[in-house]
Amino acid sequence: MRETGRRELVRLGANESAFGPSPKAVAAMTAELPRLSWYGDPESLDLRDALAEKHGCAPSEIVVGAGIDDLMGLVVRAFVAPGEPALMVRGTYPTFLYHVVGYGGTAVYGSYRDDGRPDIEELAAIARRAVPRVVYFANPDNPSGDFVSRDEMQRFYDALPHDSLLLLDEAYADFVDDSDLLPPVFEDRLIRLRTFSKAYGMAGARIGYALSTESNIRTFGKIRLQYGINRNAQIGALAALQDDAFTEYVVAETARAREAYYGLARELGAPCIESRTNFVCVGMESAQRATRVMDELLLRGVWVRKPGAPPLDSYIRVSAGTEPMRGAFAQALRAVLASPRTSLS
Repeated sequence: MRETGRRELVRLGANESAFGPSPKAVAAMTAELPRLSWYGDPESLDLRDALAEKHGCAPSEIVVGAGIDDLMGLVVRAFVAPGEPALMVRGTYPTFLYHVVGYGGTAVYGSYRDDGRPDIEELAAIARRAVPRVVYFANPDNPSGDFVSRDEMQRFYDALPHDSLLLLDEAYADFVDDSDLLPPVFEDRLIRLRTFSKAYGMAGARIGYALSTESNIRTFGKIRLQYGINRNAQIGALAALQDDAFTEYVVAETARAREAYYGLARELGAPCIESRTNFVCVGMESAQRATRVMDELLLRGVWVRKPGAPPLDSYIRVSAGTEPMRGAFAQALRAVLASPRTSLS
């Protein structure tokens, strides 16, 4: 907004929920605002009880954090000593890399295939050679939106060295049927990350959680910030968990938005990657053209992003929006692609 001088933008760049949080969550948080002088529960007991019921596990197998980014930092601090390797796909969600570098670990990379899918066979082979302390993998993937099926994911997990911990980022898992996800196993070499930022529409509240063994959760308890969770975020998350109808509405509207973007891509003759998230990547033929298109859309008041590493850097990434937001994006994209400034020459 500062760059363009605009007072508002069509926000389709951060994979936020355009459908907002549950009204029940808003009401619960609003009712508790007069008690904002109180600290939150440092153990998140009520929320962990509700999450344990949701996932069929014990509360002692859950830790709550200030979003997935916070939990990634705990994993790196707990399990990656200075100089030790941590493996990820080059160009995946970058915050894990920031923590690895910031705490002195050594980054090791796999790659995306030409079709934009993470190359899990290559990643497993690298893991067997390098034996990293942690393997980070996002499923569904960000920034591609791709999803690795349950059977593929199980084979990948089984192929990793038993001395390597799989950090499975499932930020977008609420847009996928549970039956399609890796089965709910609790082993010391597996940590699963979940968030209230996406389907629950609470990105600004900064709250997420990790599922793992009681041993791993106890380790996090030794280093986490005890009062680092916003009290109102705890209250809102607990209320959101009790509003299944609203979450189902968001998931359905998100699927409708993806289909609209697929249709727009077909109309424009642009490739796109099938997504199981709340965003879609639309191909622009080259990284240079994708950057020009993104910049031109911003000048027209539509904010999207693009991946930074090949082969996905030739795509723009657009978040699921409401129907008016999708209409504004489609109108702006048609105009931008018709402009000589974004031609393929």
